[in-house]
Amino acid sequence: MDKNKIKTEKRARRRKKIRVKIAGTALAPRLSVFKSNSHIYAQLVDDDSQKTLVAVSSRELKKGKALLNKKTNKTLAAREAGRLLAGKALGRKLKKAVFDRGGYVYAGRVKALADGAREGGLNF
Repeated sequence: MDKNKIKTEKRARRRKKIRVKIAGTALAPRLSVFKSNSHIYAQLVDDDSQKTLVAVSSRELKKGKALLNKKTNKTLAAREAGRLLAGKALGRKLKKAVFDRGGYVYAGRVKALADGAREGGLNF
């Protein structure tokens, strides 16, 4: 079996285990994280109504502020994306969230995104 296929299947299993334990509500939505090789994506999801309340990606940083260029660290981009997410969430009067790491290890870019969201004023 292909090494990447095994890796994605293991992540899917971890993700299912996490999702059984946590759920987002309108007052405390689930902060869901997805990371690709080059970018990181996060969204606040209300699982009761099955709607995405706020979404952000590190791609928005490149378009909007020209803050990040090709040589910028991906971890720094994740932290900035977390701050942006918190800003958008506070604009919609959302202060609490439940963190869903999406089966990824809580280190590196995932941790940086969480720290950035906390710095921006989101509690979880």
